[in-house]
Formats: sequence, structure tokens, C-alpha cells
Amino acid sequence: MKVVIVGGVAGGATAAARIRRLDEHAEIVVFEKSGYVSYANCGLPYYIGGEIEDKRELTLQTPESFYARFRVDMRVHHEVIAVDIKAKTVKVRNLASGEVFSESYDKLILSTGARPIKPNFEGIDNERIFTLRTVEDTLRIKQFTEDKRPESAVVVGGGFIGIEVAENLRRLGMDVTLVEAAPQVMAPFDGDMAALIHAEMVRNGVKLMLGTMVEGFTAEGGVTVRLKGKEPQTADMAVLAIGVAPDTTLARDAGLELGIKGSIVVDDKMQTSAPEVYAVGDAVQIKNFVTGKEGLISLAGPANKQGRIAADNVCGRDTRYTGGQGSSVIKIFGLTAACTGINERTAKSLGLDCDKVVLSPMSHAGYYPGGSVMTMKVLFEKGTLRILGAQIIGRDGVDKRIDVIATAIRAGLKATELTELDLAYAPPYSSAKDPVNMAGYMIENVCDGVLKQWHIEDADSIVSRKAVTLLDVRTPEEFKMGHIEGFLNIPVDELREGLSKLDKSKPVYVICQSGLRSYIASRILAGNGYEAYNFSGGYRFYAAVKGDRACTERSLPCGKDI
Repeated sequence: MKVVIVGGVAGGATAAARIRRLDEHAEIVVFEKSGYVSYANCGLPYYIGGEIEDKRELTLQTPESFYARFRVDMRVHHEVIAVDIKAKTVKVRNLASGEVFSESYDKLILSTGARPIKPNFEGIDNERIFTLRTVEDTLRIKQFTEDKRPESAVVVGGGFIGIEVAENLRRLGMDVTLVEAAPQVMAPFDGDMAALIHAEMVRNGVKLMLGTMVEGFTAEGGVTVRLKGKEPQTADMAVLAIGVAPDTTLARDAGLELGIKGSIVVDDKMQTSAPEVYAVGDAVQIKNFVTGKEGLISLAGPANKQGRIAADNVCGRDTRYTGGQGSSVIKIFGLTAACTGINERTAKSLGLDCDKVVLSPMSHAGYYPGGSVMTMKVLFEKGTLRILGAQIIGRDGVDKRIDVIATAIRAGLKATELTELDLAYAPPYSSAKDPVNMAGYMIENVCDGVLKQWHIEDADSIVSRKAVTLLDVRTPEEFKMGHIEGFLNIPVDELREGLSKLDKSKPVYVICQSGLRSYIASRILAGNGYEAYNFSGGYRFYAAVKGDRACTERSLPCGKDI
């Protein structure tokens, strides 16, 4: 059997190694148009900033090492320019020599990935404007920063790459402005959670211009980015990171069935509409595990899994891809932000009857030194109690909590069953009731009617009502440091003695710093005949979101340490 693989990196290289492990005698040829067949794509921004010092660390395998271990014919600087499905051949151009030749196959795997979106803006061909997708892109940016010593940069796009590039350019001491067309960075997160990301970026000197459209570029003073309705931004360099699109020209020209944004349609065996042709990675359309809808996920984890599954089926095994749920994590200066499943915005757009809890637990036992607060948002479907997704942002312990919830989603656990997870505990690592357990307890309380909530999106209308009581149960010192106008301050430990100050005919909307004391207060109130609602997330969360809105609506750094 002869297998030709178009493209290396995550999906293609994984498929090649797996085929060899299953079939010692298969002939395997990989064509990769770049000079690197297997590299750490996600590590590229960190080489620019110097976090990764040796560029050789970016290369996971070379053609020589791959051949030595797997006897795979890895041909870099070879671009496949056409696929003939009937003849079962590919046409290849050797980019070094210019030679064009045909290569036959018995099985074909397309791992063509995605290409950076580069709109046809005026002035976009300026040599000071970069995209970042390959090792070669990284080396060009790195060389520019070393040769030209730029002092300022504009990053266009607030996704994974844009944020990581902004952080690493700041690490080099540059003044960095990040321009994003949407009202928030990091689309997988809801706007309220993204507020925490915005605050961290502003704290670290990144100027945010959200809800801002780029209209073009000029070469004045280095590169000037023209913005719709706003003052242009001039810098020494610019990096475009506005997203990627499936690179499927080959598939389209070969007549393969295409789906969303021109992606390749595959079945659960990663087989395309053509016999003996498979496709994996960022180029393919997949099923969302949570919603069952078709979609795109450009992440290394799914690409690796798909490469393995395609290889299994090429070798006659019956392995299926059950879909992706977009589990991801990103470092943002001192923060870690992670998510899995769908966000609230998506759930509502799909008409799902969802509810949520927002909590601010410590990363480990509060009495053990070094703990820090994280913010968790967990979404679930009413009635079925299906976990729809989660978003967590904090400084420590974020990654392991998101992985637990991602596993719970995959296992089909109900949201209330998070209470039953037996998770490891020692004071330096967690609490006896882990934050994931706490989320489950809160959801259980909501479902049982023990906990009634009000949320950030309700705040303006509730605070403006006259027929309600607004109650802040933090200490007087905390209240003086910042509070919502119109709230009465009675510390939770003095609430029973202060009940006479509250009108029992009015519902009471309670808030504290994190949501715990206000929950206790709401139970005290309910036990004494009051109708009480607890603010989900606490004043800390409220201040972050409200401060962010004031900041980003001006498209300027607010400079607040929220």
C-alpha cells in the first residue's frame, strides 16, 4: 500500500507515524510546501518574544529524524498543486528546483490546514505588515525585530494568535495596540468573562481598540493603520491575526464536497466524498460534540486525533471521530483563560434553554500560602441538566479544572453530578470541596430552588427599580472601597439583627465580594420569610464587567486594577 499525505505539522505527521506503527511495509510519502514538516505551531509567538530562545526547539521532527525512526519519505519544499482522483495521482512542484512531477497513491490524506486571512486592503503588501502561521513567518518577524528594533506595533485581531503576539511584543518592550472588530477579544468566551482578559491586557500596557474596523494601511511613519470612524494608528510594524480560513483549493479543484467556509466535508472516519481520500485538521468540517451542529475547530488537539483516526481507517481499522468541543487554554500575561463546550451567546442563538452559575473560588485552600482567585462560569441546560460549556479565568489551577469539566461533558455527566467527582485534594493544590464540586453544588441549589440568582445582565434594570431592596453584605471597609449606588450595607454576620431595616414585602437582591456571603445572606433572608436573590459572581465580577464596559466603549485603556 502506498499512502501520500499532503501537509505535515499536526494532522499529517501524526497520520504518517500512526500508519507506520500499524503497517511496517506501507510506502508513505509526505509532501510539505514549507521547510518544516513537524513543528510546534502553538509555540511560534513565544519564540518572537524570547520565551523560547532556541528556534530548534520549535522543530519537533526533521525529515531526517522522521525517516530514521519511521522510514517515512518526508519531502519539504514540495507543493502539491493538483489531485487527480480518477487516476489516483497528485501533481507536485519541487519549490527548490521548479520541477513538476506526478506521484501515484493508493490512499491519500489531505492535511492542508488553514491559511491566515489577509483581506485585500489598500497598502497591505507593506513589508512591515506580517502574518503568523508557519515557522518561516516567525523567523521573518523575529529577524525584523532584531534588525529594525521597532518600538511600536499594531496587532489586528484579538484571537489566540493576536493576544499571544501582543504579549510577546510587549515582552520585547514595544508599545502595542490591539485592534479588534468585535466588542471583545477571544470569541469563545462570553463578553462578561472577556472583561477579565481585557483588564489583564490593559494592566500590562496593551492599548485595546475594540469594536474597531480596519480600512487599510499606508506606509507613513513605518505603517499607519486606517480605522473606520477613529484616528489612525501609526507604528513601526503591524501583525495581522484576524483569523484563518480552510486551505482547500486542492480539494475544491479535485471536486471534493465542501462545507462551511469552503472546508472539506468528511464522515466520522475522516473520509471525504472521494474513495480512498481522507482529510484532517483545520481544513475539515467537523461536528460539534455539544450541539451536534457542523462547524470548524482550528486547534492542534483535534487535528492530532483526526490524523490518528484517518491513519487507522487507511490501514483497515474502524475508528470514528465523535466530534470536537473546542477545549482550549491560553496564557495572557499573568492570567490563564480556558474554555470548553459552547458559550452562553452560542447557546442562546441555538435556542437552548440554558442557565449558568458564576463563582470565584480559590485555586487551593485559602489557609495555604500562594492561593489566588479564579472566576468560573458553567453553563447547563435546564431540564436535562446537560453541561453545555465552561469558561475559567485565573492565575493558577485553571487548566486542571477546565479539563475536568471537559471530561464531564464528554462522559455525559449531568451538571449536578459534578458534586460527586472524587478529585484529589491537598492544601497546596485544591480545597476539600474543589471548585468543580462547588460549581456542581451551586447548580444543585439552583435546580432545587435553594438558590435564586440575579445576573450581570439584570443589574441595570434591577438597580433602577423602586419596589426592591438592594443589599450589600460585605464589611463596611469593603463597601467603602467600592459599591453599587443605592445598596444598603449590612454585613452578613449582622444581618439577623438588622432584619428590621428590610421591608418584607419587597424582594431583596443581595451582593457580596464573591457570591458566597451573599448566598448565606439569601438563605438567612429566605428562612425569615423574605424573597431573596443572590448575585452570581459577586461584586468583584460586577466591577470587572462594568469597568470594562466603561473602558472599551471609549476604546482606551482604563488603567484600573480590577
